[in-house]
Amino acid sequence: MTQTAQLYLVTPTLDAQNVIAAAAALAQALSQRDVACVLARIASGAVSDARDIAARMISVASPANAALLVEDPRLAARAGADGAHVVGSEARREAVRALRPQRIVGAGMLRSRDDAMEAGEDGVDYVMFGEPRADGFVPPADDTIERVAWWAEIFEPPCVGYAASLEDIADMAAAGADFVALGDAVWRDPRGPAAAMADARRMLAWSAAYAPR
Repeated sequence: MTQTAQLYLVTPTLDAQNVIAAAAALAQALSQRDVACVLARIASGAVSDARDIAARMISVASPANAALLVEDPRLAARAGADGAHVVGSEARREAVRALRPQRIVGAGMLRSRDDAMEAGEDGVDYVMFGEPRADGFVPPADDTIERVAWWAEIFEPPCVGYAASLEDIADMAAAGADFVALGDAVWRDPRGPAAAMADARRMLAWSAAYAPR
């Protein structure tokens, strides 16, 4: 059996109007205390409420032993988050200087192999492939799986593969992802977050048992 990949949750875009409902949904998703990390995505128009939003999400994630990340390194430090998930080389290097090693720095929106290798050289704690763009576009699952497999074969820093649907989880894990990230596949599941997470755990267990890396 291979080591089971861990789960990583990406919240909807949060603001003062939806954070209470989002925190309740997150609590359901974390009920089994088996999620490694949560990325709290805060709306660009919610700057004045960002610290309070982050604090509320931390209060849900921390008791479940899940690291809580935000997308702004400065907010991570102010709010006491566990780290930041950043985009772009300049922001990434600034975050590594400011937060490492006390806090986590992850790199996202890596659209080429060169981008990913550069992020690894900068000293990030993980790279993520396949996450949605700001306009909602999600790369095809096959492309993300290919990128995950390439990274896992060659490089040591952990790799996160974003799965747009629950059906992609097993293949993402089998490709070598250390973490499988989930977003709308959990939050928009009509059965609720807990049921979606139960399916996610089953798919990860199946992958570890029957699809060795």
